[in-house]
Formats: sequence, C-alpha cells, structure tokens
Amino acid sequence: MAELAIGDKAPDFTLPRDGGGTVSISQFAGRPVVLYFYPKDNTSGCTTEAVDFTALANEFEKAGAVVIGVSPDSVASHDKFVAKHGLSVILASDQDTKMASTYGVWQEKSMYGRKYMGVVRTTFLIGPDGKIAAVWNKVKVSGHAGAVLESVRNL
Repeated sequence: MAELAIGDKAPDFTLPRDGGGTVSISQFAGRPVVLYFYPKDNTSGCTTEAVDFTALANEFEKAGAVVIGVSPDSVASHDKFVAKHGLSVILASDQDTKMASTYGVWQEKSMYGRKYMGVVRTTFLIGPDGKIAAVWNKVKVSGHAGAVLESVRNL
C-alpha cells in the first residue's frame, strides 16, 4: 500500500472499540479526527502517549476534534488499559491489522536483530473535509499530543 499523504482522502473503517460498539471516521464527519496508531497497550511509550492525549482531551473537545487510538490489541485489552490508566480517548481494535496496513503503518520492524511485522507509531490528523491534513511518522511520544493539538487548532 502506498503511503498516505497530506490531501489524500482518509480511508474510512469500522472497528470494534473499548467499552463495546464500533467506531468509524464517518461517524465524525465535519469534525477533525486525530487518528493515532500505536503498537501495544500497557507498554511504556504507548501508555505515555495515551495518558498525554487523555490529559488534553478537554482541549481537543473544545477544538471540535475527536481522538482515536488504534492498535492490534483486543477490545478486552483496551478495556483493561482504559481502566488502569483512566483513559478518555477512544481505543479501536485492529486485530487483523487491515486498517494499519491500509494506512501504511503495518511495517517490518527490527529489534535485537530479529525482524517482525508491527505498528510504526504514526498519527494522522484528518480535517473536517475527511482529508488528511497532517501526518506524524515514527512519533517520539514526548510533547507529541501538544503538537497535534496545536495543529488541530490551526486547521
């Protein structure tokens, strides 16, 4: 799958979400959507990222935006993650990694010389028109949620 770029229409999806039910981009038509992909619930970087987005949830809401985190973890894992850390962002379960593949973030990674497939931490800002307005590749967690909020405010 070719990398998605600024100006591309964001591919819609319907995935199961924490707390039951499903979530899709089309549910939030006319609103900015922050779609962040992360590798795994309850790991240090992913926890920090989710907690940072939650800390700014009211600010994202004031700016009219919704924040959706996506990982290959199960809904049960997401529910535990939300409960353990008091998260208020939506967490979608992409267990078959189809959505991560569609968005180009399911890639070969390497750790300790071992190659494997996994989610590359990436954030997409989707504008109210449904088009990708910004992309953050290989995200460094520190300060990331604040930078994304600034971009939402500048839409």
